[in-house]
Amino acid sequence: MKSDIHPKYEPVVFNDLASGVKFLTRSTVTSDKTIEWEDGNTYPVIDVEVSSESHPFYTGKQRIMDSAGRVERFNARFKNFGKKA
Repeated sequence: MKSDIHPKYEPVVFNDLASGVKFLTRSTVTSDKTIEWEDGNTYPVIDVEVSSESHPFYTGKQRIMDSAGRVERFNARFKNFGKKA
């Protein structure tokens, strides 16, 4: 690898704003905002809107959308599509 062309890969704390959960991981992103972590070290903090702690797919709290109306509307709109007159 070439030297001095790659971003620094350092420990960072991600703060999930939706659930309030914070987790320590490594990333290339940086921030001026810092936090003191449980181990006594200070790390940069990145605020994120959604993470695996708050995303409906990972939490199992998915919203069920009423797709029956959409399907019926689609079928009604294209029921004669492709038929020869």
